[in-house]
Amino acid sequence: MSEADDSSETETETETGAQLFGVYSVDDIEYNDPSTERYITVTPIAHTMGRHAEKQFKKSEISIVERLINRLMQTDENTGKKQQATTIVREAFEIIDDRAEDKPVQVLVSAVENSAPREETVRLKYGGISVPKAVDVAPQRRVDQALKFIAEGVYGGSFKTTTDAAEALAQQLTGAANNDVQTYSVSQKEEKERVAAAAR
Repeated sequence: MSEADDSSETETETETGAQLFGVYSVDDIEYNDPSTERYITVTPIAHTMGRHAEKQFKKSEISIVERLINRLMQTDENTGKKQQATTIVREAFEIIDDRAEDKPVQVLVSAVENSAPREETVRLKYGGISVPKAVDVAPQRRVDQALKFIAEGVYGGSFKTTTDAAEALAQQLTGAANNDVQTYSVSQKEEKERVAAAAR
């Protein structure tokens, strides 16, 4: 592929008029957590075909929507089914768009920020005795943990229940965006921070 083709492809991807799923604008997203802002990338691209796999820390350049889709695939039922996971996210966004005042992408960003733990514990060994120690969480790991908690909440909320995955995801994102402690992802974050506070 020539350099001209590369540049035209880049211009197409970063075109300001592009919309996520052809519906949702990704402009004017508000970030309330400055530590995770550079690790939550919002683009209208929902499938990059693994282009970030070349380098270890390039995953932060991938859209947070695609990272959520990839996380939802990491279950027994959805392994490798990216089209199915993408459909779940698209339907969840439609539900959020009907119910919430904010646009779905903003709800997702707020949910990730509110589900990201700031402290956790590590185990240190002193002469054969294991002692918990509270440590700060790196911003990139905070985003990774938030996506993990959201995906686990969706799995727990939809597996062997009458609630479908899209509805469960919409509930998780809306609850986390509102910082509702009853939501699985926020409760997991609070639990991690509570344990860390006790280990200080």
